[in-house]
Amino acid sequence: MMRISTKGRYGARLMLELALYYGKGPVSLKDIAKREEISEGYLEHLLPSLKAAGLVNSSRGAHGGYTLAKTPSKITLREVVQALEGPLSPAECVHTPNVCQRVRFCVTRDIWKKLGEKISQTLESVTLKDMVEMQKNKGETSLIYNI
Repeated sequence: MMRISTKGRYGARLMLELALYYGKGPVSLKDIAKREEISEGYLEHLLPSLKAAGLVNSSRGAHGGYTLAKTPSKITLREVVQALEGPLSPAECVHTPNVCQRVRFCVTRDIWKKLGEKISQTLESVTLKDMVEMQKNKGETSLIYNI
């Protein structure tokens, strides 16, 4: 079964937290870890990839922390997941065709490619702003912050 790994799932939650606080200054990793019930150490492991992808900024000091590098409406879930997971293909042959000599006539590769495109399109269609609205609609008041 294909699954988004813990990195992708927790990374999406981390980015949602930053989107919920967008425009209010840096958010500490400690606060995010507490609210999301994810270890601070694990979140620290995700940040270099998110920073390298241009999705997150960091600031040091007593009031330091993390902020989104772009507005929530400009960051898609695809960007987040891809930064943490790598290529979004359900089979290696889709993103690395030379791994198999059957690539030119393999019907299953065509199906995996189409599936990968659908996954990518779905993730591309959801922005962090959309996720903030979805969170508000869930009605979990302890998680709702004003943007």
